[in-house]
Amino acid sequence: MKMLSADSLEGGYGGRSVLQDISFEVKQGELFGILGPNGSGKTTLLKMLSGIIKAQKGRIEIKGKNLNEYSAKELARIVAVLPQHYDQSFAYSVKETVSLGRYAHQRGWLQSWNEKDEEIVQKAMADTGVDSFENRYIQELSGGERQRVFLAQALAQEPEILLLDEPTNHLDLSFQKELLDLLRKWTSQGGLTVISIFHDLNLAALYCDKLLLMEKGKMDLLSVPHHVLQEQRISRVYKTEILKQSHPALDKPQMVIMPERAAGNDSCYKMSREFLHTEPGVVEFQSPIPLKTVSTEHGISWYSRFLMKTEHTHDGSLEVGSGTYWSSTNADRLNVSTGRTQDDSVFAVMIHSTGEHREQRGIWVFIDAALSEAAMIECVAVCADAQARAHSGNGTQDPHTEILVASTQKGKEIKERKQITSLKELVADSIQSCLLEL
Repeated sequence: MKMLSADSLEGGYGGRSVLQDISFEVKQGELFGILGPNGSGKTTLLKMLSGIIKAQKGRIEIKGKNLNEYSAKELARIVAVLPQHYDQSFAYSVKETVSLGRYAHQRGWLQSWNEKDEEIVQKAMADTGVDSFENRYIQELSGGERQRVFLAQALAQEPEILLLDEPTNHLDLSFQKELLDLLRKWTSQGGLTVISIFHDLNLAALYCDKLLLMEKGKMDLLSVPHHVLQEQRISRVYKTEILKQSHPALDKPQMVIMPERAAGNDSCYKMSREFLHTEPGVVEFQSPIPLKTVSTEHGISWYSRFLMKTEHTHDGSLEVGSGTYWSSTNADRLNVSTGRTQDDSVFAVMIHSTGEHREQRGIWVFIDAALSEAAMIECVAVCADAQARAHSGNGTQDPHTEILVASTQKGKEIKERKQITSLKELVADSIQSCLLEL
């Protein structure tokens, strides 16, 4: 069911047009996000949808009826609004403030408060976590607590459509999650329709069904989060460098701000044997900088220290701390071979553990370049293939092999397919050198 539609909206303030040719529709139960940089017209659009300001051109329909045909009280029974800034002039308690949300449902000259009103107010306060301080005055509360009180007031209206202007503003991390989880629950289970402005692109991606991206009062794109949140598009609209990544646990895009490259960021950190330390039962590689690492054992993370040791090694100085990638083996001893490319861009370490138990290997590849995660994963595959080829046809059992590829993320950027292919060849060469040395 279509709950709200906007058709060719134009308008603004004092005869000045802020919005131009805005058209979209929102269905019942959708969580609809509005994105855009400051000055793009997001708040103006929300005020237009709520009837606070009138459109100079175009049409807004609420449940199939022209917005202008509703009285203020009729509209309040359907639409609730939580603005970005909320001024409270009177010294009301939290419960009194939330109770004001029931005004739209009161009838007659002498307004009556009944059992249903009390039940709805109590539920709204409980859902937003303000029931524990319902008797405190609104002026005594922090910004985040006030935000939750006014959200409870909006919910007490029992709206069918909820308009929110940056609802997570002033809220700490836990309350941001709780609030958006509630909104998601109310839309999916209760049929509430939510239209909300977001500054946080990642929160919008996690919770919204559709996103409207605005730029300078116009629609840039209206679609699902995966289509709207593209690196090139967001970088252009927000005038900043953005990197798109997948959420580690969900099929949701996440945007990462890329700071300006600091002076000296292009300097080289040649990974070499000078950073490698070995002693009986221990192999350690200590990088001068943190390295982005993709591994078959620990996934994707950043490490500066790489450690493998036998389970028989007991040394307090080898205590594992933050920033350490480590593994252990039940072998008796560790043999190490290294290989490097002629241009010193790739350095490989192969660790061969031997003993009574099953043979085990570790392949560590260190690369001085800026790589995408896809390129790093391809390099992991190259290592696995080289390992498999080394054991094919020789009658030996293919050992369990732990593979990691670590990159400085500095210097030359490897992006093009031709560059990645060349890098894979260098990685294969370095692994071959290790195998020859064993």
